[in-house]
Amino acid sequence: MKSPGSRFATALVAAAALVPLAACAGSSGSGGDGKTEITLLTDNAETTVKPAKAVITAFEKANPDITVKLESRPGGADGDNLVKTKLSTGDMEDVFWYNSGSLLQALSPEKTLVDLTNDPVLKDTDPSFLPTVTQNGKVYGAPVGTVMGGGILYNKDVYSKLGLQVPKTWSEFESNSDKIKAAGITAVIGSFKDTWTSQLFVLGDFHNVATANPEFADEYTANKVKYATDPAAVKGFEKTAEAQQRGWLNRGAGSTTFDQGMKLLASGKAAQYPLLTFPVGTLPADEAAKIGFFGIPGDDASTHGATIWPGNGQYIPKTSKNVDAAKKFVAFVASVAGSDVYSSEAPPTGPYMVKGSKLPDSAPPVAKDLQAYIDAKTVTPALEFLSPVKGPSLEQITVAVATGQTSPKDGAAQYDADVAKQAKQLGLPGW
Repeated sequence: MKSPGSRFATALVAAAALVPLAACAGSSGSGGDGKTEITLLTDNAETTVKPAKAVITAFEKANPDITVKLESRPGGADGDNLVKTKLSTGDMEDVFWYNSGSLLQALSPEKTLVDLTNDPVLKDTDPSFLPTVTQNGKVYGAPVGTVMGGGILYNKDVYSKLGLQVPKTWSEFESNSDKIKAAGITAVIGSFKDTWTSQLFVLGDFHNVATANPEFADEYTANKVKYATDPAAVKGFEKTAEAQQRGWLNRGAGSTTFDQGMKLLASGKAAQYPLLTFPVGTLPADEAAKIGFFGIPGDDASTHGATIWPGNGQYIPKTSKNVDAAKKFVAFVASVAGSDVYSSEAPPTGPYMVKGSKLPDSAPPVAKDLQAYIDAKTVTPALEFLSPVKGPSLEQITVAVATGQTSPKDGAAQYDADVAKQAKQLGLPGW
């Protein structure tokens, strides 16, 4: 989803208000009291800042000789650019939380980040997370936060009232959406004022693409398949367009914001929202209890599953003067104790990539729904965790498709052209 855990995931935090960076960002060292001070850089979303503060407090209590100063940055492209600038100028904080997957590769980790391969800092990290922070056989990050599902958030009360079942095929989703519309309720939320929210029908559909062609990611990286010409891949763009074509969208979808979309869903004025699971953690517990999750349906109920974003990574720049202290902090965050503290301020909307960590009983339904997909082994990582190729203009393209300005076929072709530019910049063979 660009913001937490990928380029899509990074854009998610763009909904949060920007806060200024402290003038001393990037500074660290020993204070007059003999303590070692390190700095931590995170995005400025409330769902990141609140648990970060709690984790810092718990870590400092367990490590009284180390203090951690929190700095924040904007989300989206602005945040991406700031991270790259800080790394290139040697001004990066001692630890920073950032995307895993394709965006990490753009940071040239071999040149800029501390190699954590086989380091004790990773002793509690679930091995399934490591490929998302690995380049050329070397591991550069540890996990922070939870796995996210990419699919459909739905209002459980509306589904119950109308007697609907979670759809396992696209035709069932169409039927549900038509019934919801007929009941006078918005069937599908569009919040295209925040453009990053327009991408889910494409990005979240990757489980179905990979089911149809298990080699798609490798072939895509090698420039052997395209969205516009692959019959399974183009369906994500077709689904994006269908919501507007069939009258499922809310009025004024083009000017509706992400926050307004969440309010529509929680209130029951709308029933379904193509999105990641993480925003449910921002809702009051009584509202979060009304929201469920299901993967974007494909054509075959027997292969129904969900696309997942494995979560963000924690990284240490080579320019840090306090690598040992930074490693202690990273290890604490990526532990059961760190996960428990994180959950105390940000109700988990998916499982942690930490061995031994379990969802609390108080976790909202979306977390348990996602856990069920993971337990059933019917999940596929988003394409950007399997391929370095991801074009930067997808959210603008999907807005145009979702609002009827661009046809699905043309939108897919535009994205193929967008992707080609990035692949050539990366110097990938076959492009």
